[in-house]
Amino acid sequence: MTAAEVRAGLRRLLNEWDPIGVIDLEQDEDPVQDEYDCLIPPLLDRLRRGADRTELRIFLSHELTDHFGLSHPYDVDGMAARLTTWWASAPPQV
Repeated sequence: MTAAEVRAGLRRLLNEWDPIGVIDLEQDEDPVQDEYDCLIPPLLDRLRRGADRTELRIFLSHELTDHFGLSHPYDVDGMAARLTTWWASAPPQV
């Protein structure tokens, strides 16, 4: 997988998760929905370092409460599991 493919795959996962409820995956007018792009670099750094599900869950929970202002982070454990599975199933060559 190229670096661009990795970023696109991670963006897709984050947009499907959509913890703040702003993404319209069926919207044709704006196919690039970048609300969660700020999470991509730190997530990739963690995944490349071999972060486990717990580390990813803690990071996502912190970001959702501190950066996005959610009082009850939405399914961070499920997303952390999904990220680790995605990373392990198709490890990028970057």
